[in-house]
Order: sequence, then structure tokens, then C-alpha cells
Amino acid sequence: MTERPPMKAINLDEKFALITEYFTPKIIAEHNGHYVKITKIKGEFVWHDHENEDELFIVLKGRLVIQFRDGDVVLNPGELFVIPRGKEHCPIAEEETHILYIEPAGTKHSGEVDAELTKHELEWI
Repeated sequence: MTERPPMKAINLDEKFALITEYFTPKIIAEHNGHYVKITKIKGEFVWHDHENEDELFIVLKGRLVIQFRDGDVVLNPGELFVIPRGKEHCPIAEEETHILYIEPAGTKHSGEVDAELTKHELEWI
């Protein structure tokens, strides 16, 4: 992980312009032991859960479907959802979707699942 950038306002459009790969979260801020992350997604991620952490997802552009074993939650721009800890889920987006999410700094990208899309080291941008 790279070092935290200097203190200044964060322009989300500029930060999203730096992301060239889907499902590659970038850290843009830290708040009380939680990372504020952004990512672009398109396609389907992997089924996983986070045993000890809730995840807060905010859709800024596009449409996110969070699949659960017992039904889906659909998020459009300007909507947010908190995935409860321990709840298995799989994010999917048919079109490029921009997401901002907040989770404890130690949260693993895909929980205990180690898949091709899993990122083990996250970068500050």
C-alpha cells in the first residue's frame, strides 16, 4: 500500500479518471480507522462475505446489483446500502458503475475467498 496523500479536497471525478481496471479498489481517504474507497465495476465479482465487517456501498454512476442467496438489492446513482457482516453477497454491474464504499481498514477485498479478481494490496490515489 502506498503512503497517504497530503491533506486537500478530494475530487471524485479526478480520482475515478485514474482507475483503469474494474474491481480494483483504490483508497482515497481514511476516517476513524475506516478507509473510504472507490472502484469501477463491470461484470460479476465473486461470492464472498466479510465475517467481522459491515460494508457501506454508495453508487455514484451506473447501476449495481448486490446479489444475495435470498434475493437481490439494486442500487442506482445516489443510493446506498449497508451489507451486514457475515452476509454472503456478489456485486454485479451490466454497465460500468462507479462505487464509493467505506469499511474498516483491515477488511479483505473478497473476505476469505481468494479469487482471480481478489486484490491483496490496495493503493492510495
